[in-house]
Amino acid sequence: MKTIHAALLAACLAAPAAFAQAAPERGSPAAVDAVRQAAKDDRRGLVERNMQLSAPEAAKFWPLYDNYMRDLEGITKRQNRAVLDYVNQESSMSDANANRLVNELIGADADENKLRKKTYEKMRGAIGARKAARFLQIENKIRTLHRFDTASQVSLVR
Repeated sequence: MKTIHAALLAACLAAPAAFAQAAPERGSPAAVDAVRQAAKDDRRGLVERNMQLSAPEAAKFWPLYDNYMRDLEGITKRQNRAVLDYVNQESSMSDANANRLVNELIGADADENKLRKKTYEKMRGAIGARKAARFLQIENKIRTLHRFDTASQVSLVR
């Protein structure tokens, strides 16, 4: 299972040349670790370095980015709470709790997708479709690393 995740992660990270700044070889474990560390240290700076915005675009982009991050924080808290609930109940997971946790995670994932769509539409209007798509690519890479790190630490339901 970890091999599949690693291969998927490597494929996701191999795209934009802008991420090549983070490590010498795109998709390599060193590149993945460099992006992971850059996102932890200065997520906003990582986005800024890779968006390549003009000053007028930046003036429109950053308020939308701040709103996105604020809304994403609530969703991420829901996802993390569900994972922590699972970990705390791992050895005594009932069907009812499993169902509740899965529904919470699916709901949070759906809300995240709605947020991404809403944010894309706003950014597309402000900075154009290509740069809005670029933001979603960057954000997808960061979120994929976060999800992989979480998934690799949690065992399967018994």
